[in-house]
Amino acid sequence: MASHCQVCEKAPVAGVSYVHRGLAKAKGGVGVKVTGKTKRWFKPNLQKMKVVETNGHVHRVWVCTKCLRDGKITKAPKQSILREIRAEKGAAKKK
Repeated sequence: MASHCQVCEKAPVAGVSYVHRGLAKAKGGVGVKVTGKTKRWFKPNLQKMKVVETNGHVHRVWVCTKCLRDGKITKAPKQSILREIRAEKGAAKKK
């Protein structure tokens, strides 16, 4: 799978996962202690989509769900609709 969004360049970010033990002071304990740290990756939620570029070409690209939700891309229409659009353009050129 691709590792970054091809629209906003969002990529995996390194982080740390902590393991705790003990009871919080607010709950009457002596405090929470860290007993382990492990490296981990925060990965973007990428989806493979058919996208229409500005010049009209359709490509498959990896897009994060935030870009999809914000409307930064134009999803390609279904094949049947594309055929109709191309047929209309061809008929318009012949006139």
